[in-house]
Formats: sequence, structure tokens, C-alpha cells
Amino acid sequence: MLKGKTALVTGSTSGIGLGIAKALAQQGANIVLNGFGDSEQPRAEIASMGVKVEYHGADMSKPDQIADMMKFAASKFDRVDVLVNNAGIQHVANVEDFPPERWDAVIAINLTSAFHTTRLAIPAMRQANWGRVINIASAHGLVASAQKSAYVAAKHGIVGFTKTVALETATTGVTCNAICPGWVLTPLVQKQIDDRAAREGIAVAQAQKELLGEKQPSLQFTTVDQLGGLAVFLCSPAADQVRGVAWQVDGGWTAQ
Repeated sequence: MLKGKTALVTGSTSGIGLGIAKALAQQGANIVLNGFGDSEQPRAEIASMGVKVEYHGADMSKPDQIADMMKFAASKFDRVDVLVNNAGIQHVANVEDFPPERWDAVIAINLTSAFHTTRLAIPAMRQANWGRVINIASAHGLVASAQKSAYVAAKHGIVGFTKTVALETATTGVTCNAICPGWVLTPLVQKQIDDRAAREGIAVAQAQKELLGEKQPSLQFTTVDQLGGLAVFLCSPAADQVRGVAWQVDGGWTAQ
């Protein structure tokens, strides 16, 4: 379905981003990976699917590095047809204890980076009259949790940004949508589970059970494969009129 097209996925050397990159590669898309993790293994895995793959290590908190990454992608593949804004970090603390520099970092990487990649990708998408911008938001883009002020603010911002871009491109072949996962067992979430276990003096398995029980009625993690499948759908002709949605994949979290 995506043969001959190029997908750039930020934060894609592991976790959700890598899963989505693989799902798009399976549909024939060439891939540009980005992230701070080891890139060699992901590159090899994606190349084995018979597509071209490149890597750019842009720090998503740095606008000049983001611009360089977008130029790099265009130089390798002409343009970015599918942009997946996935890069994200987390910090947990009460507002009064939240370090300002951590607030700035979370907002920069989780929200502002999506503005920079999108503004640079949209012109070529408009010219081609086809493109997909997929923003990885969160259940926290729709509801809040205590001690996550920066993350919740950024993810709510991503949902609003998604709607605006969708309206601005509504008469074109470019769409913009957000995916809102619940708990996914990524390294980021595993760290929260481990921190909780250490803080409360309980087993990791118990901490995991409690984490799911507080928010996700299905008591099951959302999987990376499920998110990749949804991203593929959003790139399909069936999704041509899916515009500006915040699509929950959260086991019932936001239905409560």
C-alpha cells in the first residue's frame, strides 16, 4: 500500500516508534528512523523487509537539528510522505516540585518538536496532494493524572495541534490525526513500574498490576502491534476522510 512512499518516525529506535516504523515498512514504505537508542539493529530489521532505511540522530528538543533531519530525509527520498511524531519523554512530580528545566524539556520534545517537523513536511505533502501526519498523543491528551503536569499539557497540546492541522489541510489529500494509547509496556512505562515498585517496596509484578488497575479497565497493556496496525489504517484510502481525530487505544481508560 505504501510502496514508493517514505515515512519518518521520530523516537523510533525502540518502543512504539519502532513498532510503527516496522508496520509501515511492511506496507512498502521507506523509513527514516530517529532516536537516541542503538540504531543498527532496528535498521537491519527494517532493511530485511526489502525497503530502504536511513537514520538521523536529531535531538528533538533542538529546532536546528530537526530542520537538518527533514532536509536529510528529503535529500535521501525526495520528500516525507508519512510523518509520525512519536518522540517523547516523561517526568513525574507535583507542580510545586517540578523542575522548570524538566518542564521545558518535556514540552520541547513532546509538543514543540511536532510543530517543527510538521511545518517542514506539509509543503511537499501539499504539492503532492497526499500526505499523512500521525501524532502519537496519549490517553493523557484527553484526561489528566496527578504529578504529570508537563506531559499532560504537552499531550493535550498535541491533540489541539492535530485538529488545527487537519482543518488547514481539509481540502487537500493531506490528513492529520492523533493516536491516543493507554498503557503500553515501553521502556518509559517500565521505568515508571520499576520506580513504583522501589518507592512502595513491592514486587515489580504487583506494581504493574496496580498501574493497570488504576487506569485501564481491560487490565491489559495496549500493544505496539495494535498501534502499528492503526497507523497503517490511517495511511490507507479508507482513512481519507478521517481528519483531526484523537483515536483512543486505551483499554477503556477514557471511557470511564
